[in-house]
Amino acid sequence: MGSYEFIDHTADVLWQATGNDLAEVFTQCALALQETQISVEKVEEKQEVVITGENKNIEYLLFDFLDDLLLYKDRDQLVFHSFQITVTEKEGKFVLNCIAKGEVLDVKKHDPRVDVKAITMHEFSVKKVSDGWKAQVLVDI
Repeated sequence: MGSYEFIDHTADVLWQATGNDLAEVFTQCALALQETQISVEKVEEKQEVVITGENKNIEYLLFDFLDDLLLYKDRDQLVFHSFQITVTEKEGKFVLNCIAKGEVLDVKKHDPRVDVKAITMHEFSVKKVSDGWKAQVLVDI
């Protein structure tokens, strides 16, 4: 089963996520991104968005996915509670399909924390490990 863990960092927010497969790692990274900004448990599943992507590089696919989640927060004020994700490999490319469920940000309800400004490539990695997959993400706050 996947998980994420925040790691002390001097100025920004850093986490590592693990999972049995890429879908679990992407899910855990998405939850960590949300948890950095709001209390995920207080978000209701009132709206649904579909996020898709493809890339030959798995790191760039995760980067773009997390960047898309930031776009929904910044542009539409949407925060998310859950993610149904598949990541497949097809013709030399990784393909992402995600259904993200959440609602419009409510500062009185969602316990705002820090505002993530950007996903960074600094210290960013996605690796196959002996028991599944591991990702590390640093976000600029």
